[in-house]
Amino acid sequence: MSGLPAEGRRRTVIENVTPQVDGGRFPAKQVVGDTLVVEADVFADGHDEVRARLSWRPPDNPAWQQQEMDPVGNDRWQASFRLGEVGRYEFFVSARVDHWRTWVHDLQKRVAAGQDVTVDLQIGAQIIAAAAERAADADHASVLTETAAQLTASTALAPGLTEIMDANPDLTWATSLDSPLAVVVDPVRARFSAWYELFPRSASPDPKRHGTFDDVINRLDYIAGLGFDVLYLPPISPIGRHFRKGPNNRESGTAADLGVPWAIGAPVGGHTAIHPQLGDLGGFDRLVHAARQRGIEVALDIAFQSSPDHPWVTDHPEWFRARPDGTVQYAENPPKKYQDIYPFDFEASDWRGLWQALNDVFRFWIGHGVNIFRVDNPHTKPFAFWEWCLNDIKADHPQVIFLAEAFTRPKVMYQLAKVGFSQSYTYFTWRNNAAEMQEYLEELTRPPVSDFFRPNFWPNTPDILHADLQTGGPAAFEARLVLAATLSSSYGIYGPVFELGESTARELGSEEYLNSEKYQQRTWDLTGGARLRGLIERVNGARRAHPALQTNERLLFHPADNPNLLAYSKNTANQRDVILTVVNFDYHATHSGVITIDLAALGLVDGAPYEAVDLLDDQTYTWIGPRAWVELDPTVRAAHVLWLRQLP
Repeated sequence: MSGLPAEGRRRTVIENVTPQVDGGRFPAKQVVGDTLVVEADVFADGHDEVRARLSWRPPDNPAWQQQEMDPVGNDRWQASFRLGEVGRYEFFVSARVDHWRTWVHDLQKRVAAGQDVTVDLQIGAQIIAAAAERAADADHASVLTETAAQLTASTALAPGLTEIMDANPDLTWATSLDSPLAVVVDPVRARFSAWYELFPRSASPDPKRHGTFDDVINRLDYIAGLGFDVLYLPPISPIGRHFRKGPNNRESGTAADLGVPWAIGAPVGGHTAIHPQLGDLGGFDRLVHAARQRGIEVALDIAFQSSPDHPWVTDHPEWFRARPDGTVQYAENPPKKYQDIYPFDFEASDWRGLWQALNDVFRFWIGHGVNIFRVDNPHTKPFAFWEWCLNDIKADHPQVIFLAEAFTRPKVMYQLAKVGFSQSYTYFTWRNNAAEMQEYLEELTRPPVSDFFRPNFWPNTPDILHADLQTGGPAAFEARLVLAATLSSSYGIYGPVFELGESTARELGSEEYLNSEKYQQRTWDLTGGARLRGLIERVNGARRAHPALQTNERLLFHPADNPNLLAYSKNTANQRDVILTVVNFDYHATHSGVITIDLAALGLVDGAPYEAVDLLDDQTYTWIGPRAWVELDPTVRAAHVLWLRQLP
């Protein structure tokens, strides 16, 4: 006979294990302190009882821990375990036919029918005796041996016997997954964080003096007061001189032009050097320390590209693509040309050397206290590089968080998340009505996407001034802030540009800022923007105070009878913290409507009164039943953020 399996006596089937990403090719994502809920379809042929078991092990621990899974209906089984440390956990599901429980089940029916069970007890005794031989616990072995010798129907059906039998299962023909699945456990900031971006060169209060790290240190109390816990800095490396850009992206005409921070590298150094006008490495270390004292982590921008003046252009010309005329290929997005930036050639003959050098850049800054990196344009570098690099770094530094700045095709963005990026920029900026925002969030916050992809919402960036912010006035800034901060547990603003309501584009139809900080130093008068700044403080305070806003797991949309209104809630698993947000997408007109709230999903009692406390201004409303009327005048308020509480 040919084609027989190696073993044909394994009868249980395991299917549809969750969470898993691409059949286990990539790990799922959680944060420390989470409980990982694992489910699987487990069944066998015939009517025999089956049992399923979950096994898992923490990072750097070879010992497997085990727990029996519970049936939840329709051959679906579930178990869970707590993720108590950062790093990579492994887990798998195994299943077996349980001959003991099958025998007990049949014995109960035979006894109830009054049948002779003499032979059945002999069969049961054999099953118990075999368990006694397997038992590692001497007390278990003794009890099982004695029971097998004098088995009766009453002793066979005693609950205590089945408990001991469960502890000594027959795993001879157990089925298990071909290989373990994995979950990467990150620090809590990978899921819940509020980012504030600034250009250090613009931190100087004197427009005639280039900003320094000490100027940024002087800004930390202000940033902490707004409620942000991540300070994101664009590249701080030396800026190239050749083809340097001047204000509004024009070609530089004077040595006074500062250039673009993403044109990395000068004779004084490259990716691990400090731009001299910002200070030195000691100054950067002081900034990291001072920020951490205030509960703020410094996130550093890593852009894997160079200026024509980067030392690597001379030392490693093989890492760049040469043109037939002998020049180096600069960055292009035809018809746009970026002569001040050279991309690396990831198809270079010395690709291994290039990979290692880039890996070393991360490791250098980790050595100086940076645990969060915003990575520029990762979608223009190979997935294989990122999978190796990020996993290699996290193997040594599991606390490190990587944010992918990849505004590109959805499948590419998702692949970057799968290979190791902790968070990602999204299309949030371009979802500009209630219906498309709801559709997008339902994609991002539900499996399978939510198993591996963590969104980080930004109303604006140095590259993106959306048309809504250009024309929507203060209400647009307020609405987009509330949407970003309450729809996503991680969000950021490019400030102080955002909090001061900068809305002038470089030209009609452009998303570029006029007089953008990318090309020049700006000096900001932070005495302005009081209303928006007060809203930022309120929103960030609500996020810190309410655990419901610190995750995306239970985001639920509620129907509104006005298409300009978007209503959605978040709540904790125990339903003790419930937040309902309503946003007006028309920034120029008052809109009202009835929201139909799913009270049962939020743990509220239909027919009993409950309070809705607006966390933005402390106004309190009392509602009864699922239908609630709201009105939003954008000159007064663009949104409600309501804390719902059942009244006694």
